[in-house]
Amino acid sequence: MNDSYGNKETKASGGEVLGRLQPAIALELQSIARPVSYPQGVVLFSEMDPAENVFLVLGGDVKLSINSRDGRRLILQIAGKGEIVGLASALSGAPYEMTAETLYPTKLGILSRQEFLGALLRHPEAYQTLIEELSRQFTRACDQLRTLGLSSSAPQKLARLLLDWSENGQINGAGARFHFSLTHQEVGEFIGATRETVTRTLSEFKSRHLIAFHGSTLSIPNKIALESYAHC
Repeated sequence: MNDSYGNKETKASGGEVLGRLQPAIALELQSIARPVSYPQGVVLFSEMDPAENVFLVLGGDVKLSINSRDGRRLILQIAGKGEIVGLASALSGAPYEMTAETLYPTKLGILSRQEFLGALLRHPEAYQTLIEELSRQFTRACDQLRTLGLSSSAPQKLARLLLDWSENGQINGAGARFHFSLTHQEVGEFIGATRETVTRTLSEFKSRHLIAFHGSTLSIPNKIALESYAHC
């Protein structure tokens, strides 16, 4: 089994907040943002850095994580095209609460916090959409904490994570399929497990016919079976 999968469509979110904003402010934000292309692995900002900029994801993916002092990482979200990175800190003025790193070669639109807030002053109707987006992010964080805190084993946590990702995939009868793009190390950082544990658990799921791999696509033949395994 490969240690990574090649497509860039695995998401923990699916926000695309730019597409839900009113056209006037969406166009203004994209017109004043400075487009910059970054290679994989560039840290855009770290936890507790001053909230100086807002990043519009125009292409690619940005990994959002929190880190412990001993170097352990927990990935909270993968922000994809159409999402706004640094939104909460931009609105509150507080330091960034997480670390943002490009997961793949990524194109971003960068604007300063002052530019972003100035656009909102000209389009106050956008606040409702942004508040709804922050609420979605809070709900996702609660779901992830529920998985981490209430699942008793790594297999349960991984099963819940795969079921969550399948919601944004293609439904196929009783099952689902979706593109899987993260390395085993990164998957482990979603559920607080080691790379070795993820590799072993995926192999176990495959042997039990709970999942199957077809190139870069992960299939769940029967979601009820995986839900039963995860005790959902």
